[in-house]
Amino acid sequence: MAKRVFFSFHYQDVIDFRANVVRNHWVTKNSRNLAGFFDASIWETAKKTSDLAIKRLINKELKNTSNTCILIGTNTFNRRWVRYEIFKSIKKGNNLFGVHINRIRDKNGIIKDLGSSPFDFLGFEYSSDGKTIKPIEFKIKKWGYSRDMKPIKLHKTPHKSYWGKSFALSKWYKDYCWVDDDGFNNFHKWVK
Repeated sequence: MAKRVFFSFHYQDVIDFRANVVRNHWVTKNSRNLAGFFDASIWETAKKTSDLAIKRLINKELKNTSNTCILIGTNTFNRRWVRYEIFKSIKKGNNLFGVHINRIRDKNGIIKDLGSSPFDFLGFEYSSDGKTIKPIEFKIKKWGYSRDMKPIKLHKTPHKSYWGKSFALSKWYKDYCWVDDDGFNNFHKWVK
């Protein structure tokens, strides 16, 4: 049965058509069930006037999803709202994974080098008692706390070896490459 997937991306990758290749690949399948997903992401939306309005829109669109796919282009890793969508997806309990899209030819036939994974630039700092985690971000050569996310209370206390330590999200979340990992035929396997 097809799952609802929230796609997170840098809008430049929509302009270049790379994001569209992944989000619309179901069109050439016999059914959406074969594709394994329904798209629940935010397309071009009316410009919002405040950070709170953007957060509310993202939170609303994430509500009925069970998966979040980060479409990784050149600058996706440092986009503020992509970072927020990742942290909110984790807090919600979504299956989270990245898909590199720079090897997809853009509207001009150009292929780029793979972009940096956001999972290498985001992480969590566990409290000294292991009961909460603080979202952290790597910016300008150092780690700091997320300005958009508050500490998250954990439902289950992790092993003591995590307490008081910080970890990048790449410890837990995987990236795939649309071209090298044959996303057209395997995307449904990445969705859980």
